[in-house]
Amino acid sequence: STAKGITFLNLEDETGVVNIVCSRGLWKAFRPVARESAALIVRGILQRSVDGVLSIGADRLETLEFSGAHQSRDFR
Repeated sequence: STAKGITFLNLEDETGVVNIVCSRGLWKAFRPVARESAALIVRGILQRSVDGVLSIGADRLETLEFSGAHQSRDFR
């Protein structure tokens, strides 16, 4: 987190990357969900900069349940 308590997450799928901005209160409430979920549903306000960078000001994080096996990708 930053000095003001903001935590940033980056989520990636086959279409690209989106930055998730989590306030101090949101991170405190949803930290276990963010750290332990294999996939997330993020609710919030979508923001697009003039450079085309996407961000979501999150107000809720939920676990996305699915039945398939999952592993993190190792790019080395």
